[in-house]
Parts: sequence; structure tokens; C-alpha cells
Amino acid sequence: MAELNASFTDAAHAREAQRKLEALRAAAVRPDDGGMSLTATIDDAIVEQATRLIETHGGTAEWH
Repeated sequence: MAELNASFTDAAHAREAQRKLEALRAAAVRPDDGGMSLTATIDDAIVEQATRLIETHGGTAEWH
């Protein structure tokens, strides 16, 4: 499992990415203060999909 920290320029994009990450079955998707970023635990099998999803919604992904 990998931890994703994603930031967005728009809260609406962050909410949409959150919904889609949940649909991919990402664990523990949590929006951060202000709704412009989120943290999620991602299965290693979907890291690439999650990265593309974040980038498609105008976000930047940082992995830990």
C-alpha cells in the first residue's frame, strides 16, 4: 500500500477525484483542510491509475 497526497487548484476537482478514488476502492480517502487536497491509501496495483486520475483532474500527486 502507498500513501497519496494530492493537491488541486480547485476544490470541485478535489471532490471529483475523491469520488473516483473511492470508486477505485482506494482506502481511507480523506479531504484535507480547505478541500483543496486529499490523502488516501492506495493499493500498489492501482497506483498508476490513481496518478492519472489526479493529473486528469488538474492535481499533483505526491507518493509516500
